[in-house]
Amino acid sequence: MLKKTLFQLHWFFGISAGLVLALMGITGAMVSFQDEILRALNPQVLTVEKQPAGVLPPAELVEQIEAASGKTVAMLWVETDNGNAARVIFTAPPGEKRGAMRYFNPYTAQFMGDVVGQDFFGLMLKLHRVLTLDEVGRQITGACTLILVFFCLSGLYLRWPRQWRNWRAWLTLDWAKKGRSFNWDLHSVAGTWCLLFYLLAALTGLTWSYDWYNKGVTRLFSDAPQEERARNRGPAPEGPPPVADYRAMWSSIYSAAGPDLSAYNVRMPPVAGQPATVFYLLKSSPHDRALNQLMLDPATGAISRHSRYSDKSFKAQLLTSVYALHVGSYFGLVGRILVTVAALAMPLFFITGWLLYLDRRRKQRQVRQARQELVTQPGAGPAWLIGFASQSGFAEQLAWQTAGQLQAAGLPVKVQALAGVSEQDLSNATHALFVVSTFGDGEGPDSARGFERKVLGRALSLERLQYSVLGLGDRQYEHFCGFARRLHAWLSAYGGKTLFAPVEVDSGDPYALRHWQQQLADLTGQAPADTWQAPAFEPWTLSQRTLLNPDSSGAGVYLLGLTAPGPSSWLAGDLVHVLPRNDPWAIEHFLDGLGIAGHARVQLDGLTQTLEQALATRHLPENRAHLVGLHAQALVDALAPLAMREYSIASIPADGVLELIVRQERHADGSLGIGSGWLTEHAPLGSAISLRVHRNSSFHLPPQGVPMILLGNGTGLAGLRSLLKARVAEGMQRNWLLFGERQREHDFHCRDELQEWVTSGDLEHLDLAFSRDQPEKIYVQDRLRESTARLKQWLADGAVIYVCGSLQGMASGVDQVLNEALGREAVEQLIEQGRYRRDVY
Repeated sequence: MLKKTLFQLHWFFGISAGLVLALMGITGAMVSFQDEILRALNPQVLTVEKQPAGVLPPAELVEQIEAASGKTVAMLWVETDNGNAARVIFTAPPGEKRGAMRYFNPYTAQFMGDVVGQDFFGLMLKLHRVLTLDEVGRQITGACTLILVFFCLSGLYLRWPRQWRNWRAWLTLDWAKKGRSFNWDLHSVAGTWCLLFYLLAALTGLTWSYDWYNKGVTRLFSDAPQEERARNRGPAPEGPPPVADYRAMWSSIYSAAGPDLSAYNVRMPPVAGQPATVFYLLKSSPHDRALNQLMLDPATGAISRHSRYSDKSFKAQLLTSVYALHVGSYFGLVGRILVTVAALAMPLFFITGWLLYLDRRRKQRQVRQARQELVTQPGAGPAWLIGFASQSGFAEQLAWQTAGQLQAAGLPVKVQALAGVSEQDLSNATHALFVVSTFGDGEGPDSARGFERKVLGRALSLERLQYSVLGLGDRQYEHFCGFARRLHAWLSAYGGKTLFAPVEVDSGDPYALRHWQQQLADLTGQAPADTWQAPAFEPWTLSQRTLLNPDSSGAGVYLLGLTAPGPSSWLAGDLVHVLPRNDPWAIEHFLDGLGIAGHARVQLDGLTQTLEQALATRHLPENRAHLVGLHAQALVDALAPLAMREYSIASIPADGVLELIVRQERHADGSLGIGSGWLTEHAPLGSAISLRVHRNSSFHLPPQGVPMILLGNGTGLAGLRSLLKARVAEGMQRNWLLFGERQREHDFHCRDELQEWVTSGDLEHLDLAFSRDQPEKIYVQDRLRESTARLKQWLADGAVIYVCGSLQGMASGVDQVLNEALGREAVEQLIEQGRYRRDVY
């Protein structure tokens, strides 16, 4: 699952961010050798003849330049013995960010003329850094740079060869391959060659994209982070211009650098009272960015700080050399060439990635077409109708597995959601199978409410129809499989004849599912290929347990974190099934008086274990009279297993941990409920929790761009939180949350996170209902009623409503408000369109 998820993200980011990265690669390669190219194009401007007397001191050089130009020098860059022109940046005119840059002869202060091609390279650099879009472009290129890091790491994982110790498997290209195979080979092998260069360029380039990253790198690598010069993107400070004594500054520069001085860069402060910054390079410096730094008073030349490159630790030297690492000059001319070649290769991955994506889409269309032809292939008679009504997706899954078993027997099938089954479909059908679930108080799934309202109960002639029903439910509820039973009764009342008796499945019972398969096999003569069963439980590690409502008047609510035993994935809105365990005190209390030792050995599910271990997974009845006198094995055999508990997932896979929000349930005697007690108190941190992820397809995210309205109370925040996290990750900000609890001070779960989303704009509206904070109790449905105008506007914009929490009270109250505000027919339409979704309990 992890590999599939990474693959999907890899190609999705590739087709969306690949073009920007290709542009960044080309423009970055263009500016890599900018200085050499400009010197070749402008030899009379950028190259000067060396003079035996050496370059002018900065005081004379600046004085003559300012006298000739009538402008004030803000920055001066001079190379003392390389024969290159000196660079000068003048003070910016009012209202402008930066002054003009000009080139002068450092030996004579003569103006050298204008440089051809400088504007072109300025444009290339602006495209490379911000796409010429300033702050918006900086965010785009920064995001694409982060995606490049993801490409490198995910690509390495996805192409990891079986013979990973064989260098040829990593680095050689098979030119004999053709088509998709060659494109994949080229994409992966070239990616391996370029991987380190791209990681280096991305991890260094991010320092110009995000201030938080720049600060983090500085804090990590600097010897003295507090002394590092902060990057200032704000407006320049106002005040009188600085007074500069270049003779005093030059004396300090030369005394600090000595005769080994190769180049210096003087940067004047914008206003008086601030220090000037001087960077200088020595002839012995290992690369062109191994800069030493001086902070000095421009009026007196007094040095306030001197930072030598050679005195720094290795990590601090790397921090100083970020630009040299980014362009490869840290490794000399060879490094620059290799980084440039890698940058020029960036479009290759965009092109080959698109070719692979288009080829994959073409093959998927061919597979779908072949599957459609198989499904619609005429058989010995009319197609069998297989209708499903699913709340969490399990009924739909079983419907398609049923269709597969019939098709394997050569029977044509038509699989259709019950919401789309019409009276005509039923009247025309001769054979039908219905796979339907029940939830709540005997209700059908939300998606089937339209069918129940429009079709179920009407007088139809169904004498030609032969059918059977597979009902899914939970015996903990009073009306077990209520919807399936109503459907069966109606079909039978109007002439339908059963192929075999309805099959009812309690919480995914594998024996009931096997019975359904066997009944199908008896009808078709085709034995099932395998036994259908729910995913197996796995031992997840309880890694986190945080009380969310200390000092609350209500029961404790905990945020739990669970770590998967291996690769695992889920979608926002999904659920988990947890197998709880009895706490040791309950087991000890249960055995007290039965005369059986807890360390007695018994057999359970084919494994030998102690009686105490076995009883941890069994239901322990309060009345033990019928168990007195049984030996240990007979006692275990007489007890039913504990029922699984279902919880909404409160996190997304990107969080790296599966999170739940669980409220402690307490019995009348003060003891904790089995499920909540096990998770929130009795299970030690680091222990294994038997868990499996359960798809909840009816509660997944809406299409991108669709507004989302979320309503929940208490621990119902869990499912809504996962949806919000996924939307924030997608950059979708049209979100509106209405949440209710007891008191703001103690029961505002995930307060900081929700308020941060409001501040960032990821949560457009947050309406809160704390029922105990005022004399008159206010609930979520009341907040919704107050916002009827906004509700109607959002629904007109196509919004989807999600409700998660208690069925009695909140969910029923929300349903009532919706019916009052919109009308019953409009609410039914929302349900049928999948725009009113509920995960309630």
